Amino acid sequence: MRRAAQYGMLAGGIAAVVTLGVVGTVTVRQGSEARVAHPDAYPVTAGISGCGRGWSDPAAGTQTFDVTNTSIAGMEVYLESVASGDVYLDLEALGAGSTTRGRAIIPAGRYRFVCLPADEDPIAGPTVTVTGVRRVADATPGIPPVTENDLIPASKQYGAWIESRLPVLQADVDALADDVASGDLGKAKADWLTGHLEYESLGAAYGAFGDADEAINGMPASGRTALDDPGLTGFHKLEALLWSGAPAAEIAPFADRLSADVAGLRANFPNVRIDPLDIGLRAHEILENALQFELTGAADAGSHTNLATVDANLNGSAEALAPLRGILKPRYPQLAKTEASIAAAQQLVESYRAADGTWTPLQSLTTAQREALDARIDATVELLAPVAAICDVRRAAS
Repeated sequence: MRRAAQYGMLAGGIAAVVTLGVVGTVTVRQGSEARVAHPDAYPVTAGISGCGRGWSDPAAGTQTFDVTNTSIAGMEVYLESVASGDVYLDLEALGAGSTTRGRAIIPAGRYRFVCLPADEDPIAGPTVTVTGVRRVADATPGIPPVTENDLIPASKQYGAWIESRLPVLQADVDALADDVASGDLGKAKADWLTGHLEYESLGAAYGAFGDADEAINGMPASGRTALDDPGLTGFHKLEALLWSGAPAAEIAPFADRLSADVAGLRANFPNVRIDPLDIGLRAHEILENALQFELTGAADAGSHTNLATVDANLNGSAEALAPLRGILKPRYPQLAKTEASIAAAQQLVESYRAADGTWTPLQSLTTAQREALDARIDATVELLAPVAAICDVRRAAS
């Protein structure tokens, strides 16, 4: 499944180091460069038996750390103010034995590293007193920790919005099934697009949809196309059939199945819980998927409506961001810029929609147009990237 598999990538992959460099909180690099010794960097250990050791006699200003995970499992490491609990540096998914460089500009105060090994209690490192001035030019803004209680109302708000859209989605796919049953395949194509875009705007909830997401919007198996994959159902199977000229009798069972699958999702959704941690992560990953699957044409099964899908994905990111505004406003200085970037990206994408509602095929764009579109979406992805880290509930050390 495209959505679930890709949305799980950051959570478990070796490249899942989160950087908040967009807001100036931390600049992180990993790989061979991060392992090169630097005379101005403190070598800091991050382990179960020694967290945060190696940082001593620091002065206010720029602090650079080469943080090495000395344990046998991955862990998260962050630097916090002892007085306020504000986080100044956050390194996620630091692999066993690996070293990652982080940098923060901090004023005088008392700080400590906190190590969070997988499946272990948080470990607080020694308190380190930073001497010097208490106001530093271009200082890294400390991020107040987010609690689960902060996120629960946002999760409920987003869940209520999803629930309000499911009847609309149901009406869309029911209309599609009726079109196919009556043999009006031209109208079926239009209703397919309406329904597909509605579903593509619900991206932050895919994790809560479970197996229904695979049935409704799954991608063909590796080495297969949407047309010849015998196990594929949902929007992409219907897309392939409708735009390949298949007869209504062949399409009808898949249209009826989609209608039934959406009905099942709608009936079950009130019983599921959207993980509060997912919303911030999904806001970013929705557009990562748009870059990987839509703007490359990989998800096109014949309709050539990738740009319409990207437009729906931008709606989805904006809707996922909306319930987090109260959390992000005091914590993320780039929030307004992020929202403006989403709007600018949407304006650019919608410039390829004609007055009659048809969309320019991705394949018809010039190289310059595609590069501009990729750059605009990529810039928006970068601005959304810190949201998940800011909204991450950190286990507090005693």
